[in-house]
Amino acid sequence: MSSLLLTDPVGATRFRAYGPRQLDEIADRYGLPADIREAVRLVSLVLPFRVNEYVLSELIDWSDIPGDAMFQLVFPQRGMLAEGDERALAAVSADPGTRAGLRGVVARIRGGLNPHPSGQKELNVPLREGEKLPGLQHKYRETVLYFPSQGQTCHAYCTYCFRWAQFVGDAELRFAATGPEDLLDHLAAHPSISDVLVTGGDPMIMSTERLRRHLEPLLAVDTVRTIRIGTKSVAYWPQRYTTDADADDLLRLFDDIVASGRNLAVMAHFSHPRELVPDQARRALSRIRSTGAVVYCQAPLIARVNDDAAVLADLWRAELDAGAVPYYMFVERDTGPHDYFKVPLARAAELFQTAYRTLPGLARTVRGPVMSATPGKVVVDGTEEAFDGRWFRLRLLQAREPALVGRPFRARYDPAAAWLDDLRLDPATPADIARAIAGPARAVGESGATRTGQSLVADVVAQ
Repeated sequence: MSSLLLTDPVGATRFRAYGPRQLDEIADRYGLPADIREAVRLVSLVLPFRVNEYVLSELIDWSDIPGDAMFQLVFPQRGMLAEGDERALAAVSADPGTRAGLRGVVARIRGGLNPHPSGQKELNVPLREGEKLPGLQHKYRETVLYFPSQGQTCHAYCTYCFRWAQFVGDAELRFAATGPEDLLDHLAAHPSISDVLVTGGDPMIMSTERLRRHLEPLLAVDTVRTIRIGTKSVAYWPQRYTTDADADDLLRLFDDIVASGRNLAVMAHFSHPRELVPDQARRALSRIRSTGAVVYCQAPLIARVNDDAAVLADLWRAELDAGAVPYYMFVERDTGPHDYFKVPLARAAELFQTAYRTLPGLARTVRGPVMSATPGKVVVDGTEEAFDGRWFRLRLLQAREPALVGRPFRARYDPAAAWLDDLRLDPATPADIARAIAGPARAVGESGATRTGQSLVADVVAQ
C-alpha cells in the first residue's frame, strides 16, 4: 500500500492533503519527469497547490502527463505565470539566502493576478455603520454569500480557481467569518434576502459539528428560504458523504434543513465527466439526494480541461444520469492564470451551442457561457449577423440592479474577446445597462496599468 494512503481500522480511506512539501514523494511515485516536477514546484510558490489520494489514484490518467485534463486541473503548470515572473521566481528560489527577496517577488506576482475580480472587496462586502462585515458578500438583492473561517480550504485546489487568493496565507486577501453572528444581523436588517450561499474554500471541509454551528442558526430566520452549499467535495472527496466518520451525521444535518421547510441546494462543481465516473462519487450524490437536497452542477469552461463540445455534453449527461441538475457553464474569470485557461467568448458560445444541441431536454437546464462580472451574470446567447455587422447577443441573468435582469443588449463581435471588458457595446444600448456594464476603474495586469469599463461604452457616450 502506498505511504500516501491512510486507512481507518475498518478499511475506509481517511482524508489527508498533500501539497508542495510532498511533491517529491508524489513525483517519485508516479514518475514525473524532472522538468514537470520543477514547473509544479516553481508555480506553486505563487498559486496554491493541494491534492489528496483520491484525486491522485482515481481521477488522474498518469499515462497522459502533462496533457491529462485532471492533471491540468490540480497541478500547477508552466505557462500559468508570465515568463518573466517564472524567471524571477527561479532566480530567487534557487538561493536559500534570498527568502525575503522571494517573498517580495511572490507578493508582486500575486498582486498582478487580479486576486479579487469583479469588485468583490470594493463593491460586494456589506457595511454596518460604515464598517465592513468580514466573511460576507452581498452582491444581489436576494442572495448573500457567507464564508465560514473553518471552511476556507478545499480537499484539493483547482488551478483555475477564481478564489485562489483565499488559499495563499495572506489575511489581506481572504474572506472569513469566525461565526454566523454578523450574518444573522445582516439578514435581520435585509428581509429581502431569501438565499444564503455558504462558500469558500469549501464548507464541506469542515466537520459536521462545525458545519451545524454555522447552518443551524439560519433555520430560525423565517426570511431565509434556501440554503446553498458551494462545494467541490463530491468530485474530490466523495467519502465526505459515504465513509467519513461523521458522514451519517452530515446527512442527518441535511435532513434537518429540509425538514425545516427550507430548500437545500448543493452547488456541486464538476469540471470534467471523469469526476462522475467513480462509484464513490455516484454513491455520494445518491446519499445527498436521499435527504431531499437538490444537487445543481456548475463549472467554468477551462482551456486544456473541458474546452471540447463532446466533453461538455458528456459532463452534462453524466450529471443528469446521476440525478443532478446541470446549471451553469461559466466563463473563466479574469484572475489568476486567466491567460492559460481562457477561452474566447466566440469559441465558448460555439462550444456551448454545439454541446447543448445534443442534450436530452431535461439536461437543457444548463446555462452558458456566463460571465460572473461586476454588474452581474452576463450570458452570451450567441452571435448574429445584421445589416450593421456582426454582434454578440448578451443578457443579464442576474444583476446588482434588479431592473436590469433579463434585458438583452449587443456588443461588437470580437473573435479574441474573452471577458466583458474586451467588448464594445452597441451605441443603442440603454443608458442604464451601459452604466452598469462600464463599472468602476480597477488595476489589472502585471504592468500595474489601470483599465476601466469605459472602453465598453465608448460607442454609447453620445447617447
